[in-house]
Amino acid sequence: MSNAVAPHLTGLRKAAILLVQLGKDASAAILKSLPEHEVEALTAEIARLEGVDVEVLDEVLEEFRGLAKARQYYVQGGVGFAEEILVATMGKEKAQEIMDRLTASLVELPFEFLRRVDAKLILNYLQDEHPQTIALVLAHMESEQAAIILSGLTSDMQAEVAHRLAIMDRTSPEIVKQVESHLERRLSTLVQAADSTKVGGLKPLVEIINQSDRTTERMILEGLEKRDLELAEQVRAQMFMFEDIVGLEDRAVQVVLRKVESKDLAVALKGVREDVREKITRNMSERAALALADEISILGPVRLKQVEEAQAVVIRAIRMLEEAGEIVVARGGGDEFIA
Repeated sequence: MSNAVAPHLTGLRKAAILLVQLGKDASAAILKSLPEHEVEALTAEIARLEGVDVEVLDEVLEEFRGLAKARQYYVQGGVGFAEEILVATMGKEKAQEIMDRLTASLVELPFEFLRRVDAKLILNYLQDEHPQTIALVLAHMESEQAAIILSGLTSDMQAEVAHRLAIMDRTSPEIVKQVESHLERRLSTLVQAADSTKVGGLKPLVEIINQSDRTTERMILEGLEKRDLELAEQVRAQMFMFEDIVGLEDRAVQVVLRKVESKDLAVALKGVREDVREKITRNMSERAALALADEISILGPVRLKQVEEAQAVVIRAIRMLEEAGEIVVARGGGDEFIA
């Protein structure tokens, strides 16, 4: 990795950026395997991440790729390897045809940089250009993005651009390149702003925690509280905790209960606050509530980990129903045993 762009990055910051890029599922699995102090440090760093320049992001990923490549058992690949396979499989002539198409597909398309800029901002720069230039640019853009630009032009300019676009056939690559370079220079500040990618922050941290098991979740939140109480409270406010069930509407609780098995519910309610248990039983039939109470009483002491796993089952059901739009959730803010 070159240090020209990001000499200031600590190993912790690089790891935080990488975790966000890997996504919530992979990040949760990684955090679960780390020591508690490393989980605390990483989650705090993820929460503090804001805009990260694309070049910095690329360098972090490149360093990770370099480290991975250094492990000799990783599979080799690349264009050369692909060509060798094709030649061995179907002969040199046919392989060359396929490789020509492949190589063409790997080349960046003209005006590719515009995909990273808001269409309305592009319109501000394009509307004073010659109609032929506008038509040429629109011809190389995604139709949705091009439609926004075309609709923002004056009616006379719309007609002129549409006509030129319709009769356009082939354009010299040199001319396309000249127009592209001209436009890229004019839009350089916008492209740079678009290239500053927002990674990290509360939202991805909450998503990672939501995919973690309850033990890891508790460990992360307790660690954040030690480091930054205000930040921990902000994270909790965006999460759904088991005790937040008391804030659900009764109808929502009834929908949730239909998705959870009674054995999981019984374990989940071991040692919870009375108002949480009462919220559950109030939304069950009298017979079902009595059966649940009996099931809880015969469980005996239950490991805290088992209780948290059962609560996670209930929380997953709530999140699934919320995502499906079936319920509305208002966000709030040695082995232990629950007798």
